[in-house]
Order: sequence, then C-alpha cells, then structure tokens
Amino acid sequence: MTIAIMQPYFFPYLGYWQLLNTVDKFIILDDVNFIKQGYINRNIILSLGKPQQINLQVNAISSNKLVLEHEVNNSFKWRKKTLRTIQQNYSKAKYFNDVFPLIERIIYFTDNNLSNYLENQIIEISKYLSLETEIIKSSVFYPNNKLKGKDRIIDICNQESAFSYINPIGGTKLYSNDEFKKNNIELKFIKMDSIKYSQFSNEFISNLSIIDVMMFNSVEEIKKLLNRYTLV
Repeated sequence: MTIAIMQPYFFPYLGYWQLLNTVDKFIILDDVNFIKQGYINRNIILSLGKPQQINLQVNAISSNKLVLEHEVNNSFKWRKKTLRTIQQNYSKAKYFNDVFPLIERIIYFTDNNLSNYLENQIIEISKYLSLETEIIKSSVFYPNNKLKGKDRIIDICNQESAFSYINPIGGTKLYSNDEFKKNNIELKFIKMDSIKYSQFSNEFISNLSIIDVMMFNSVEEIKKLLNRYTLV
C-alpha cells in the first residue's frame, strides 16, 4: 500500500490533488497544531489577471490548538462574500456552470468543526474528479499524536503495513531515506511538472487554488494534469 499524509487545506492547489491521486490511501492530518498564515484557512484565486486571496473564516485561531479543535465561523455573511468573489471572477469561465454548484455546496456545508468541514471539501472535490483514493482522518484511525514528525509518519505507515510513503517535494529536508528504509518503507517525493492552461486571455498565473483549475478545465483535462508530475 502507498500512502500520503497531509494537513487539510482550503481548496488546495493542483499539486495537493496530484499527491492524493497517486496513493492508495490519503490521510488527513487533523490532530496537529493549526499553522497560522498557511493554507488551512485561505487560498488564492484569479481576479482580473492577478492573484486574490479568499478566506475560510475560523473562530479564535490559535497555534496552540489542534486543527480539529477549531470551529468555522457559522455566519452566512463570509460565505456569501466568498461565493460572490468567486462568481464575479469566474462567471465567464468555460466550466463555471459545472463547478460553481459544487463550490456552493462546499462553502455552505453545515458542520462547523474545521476538520469535518475541510474533510467534506476534499471528499466532494475528489468525487467531482472521480478519484478513487481512500480518504481518512488521522484523529479517527491513528491516535498517536504524541509522536512527532517522521516518527509519527513511520508509525502510521507501519500500522498500515505500507511499503511506500509519498510526500510533497518540499519535504526533502524533513525526511531521510535511511530512516524509512530501516522500517522497510520506500520514501518518494512528488514534484509537479510545469503546467499551464488558458486563464481567459491573461498571462498564466501558476499554483492557484483548485477552483481555478476546475473553472478552466474539464474533468478529463484535469485528470491528464493530475498525471503530470515526477516522483524522485
């Protein structure tokens, strides 16, 4: 079995979905501390040819609390504002009519626990893209959060009898092949290829939210983009 373990993000970029699509089981790491100024509660979309941030409103954010201990703001005000921003910027996109109802359903999801909210988003988008990877949460299946870093990753791999663990390319400085080999686990890193697609008539802006990818590409086209990566 091949697995990946990642924190949940708000409408993460294409590379996140490449990783999810590459493995047999994708584990949402929700029982770790919330990282401020990251992508757990924000992402970037296209606005008039430039990047624009969208936000998931979370109450009382604290780096001393776990992701699963946070609550999404239950106000409809921020939800309507976020949806209006997306609609204004993508209403003329080729696949807007296919994608916007999905975005609405995700934004208006009624469970305000942050972990559940983001898990639902990941599952919904996976269904839209017809991805078959099993998706579970670390807090439900692996209550070993006293372990940290590579020790926890290796422990989860061992519990799953996983022979391979795949991590984003940014983790090359965090993990050592030798540590994984000692546990009979192959460590691989995924690196997204250079990818471009048409964003209206603008100069291409890379690494935007999956929202941007879905608005400008069919499911079939996205499936091809999901396979444009290198394992090292």
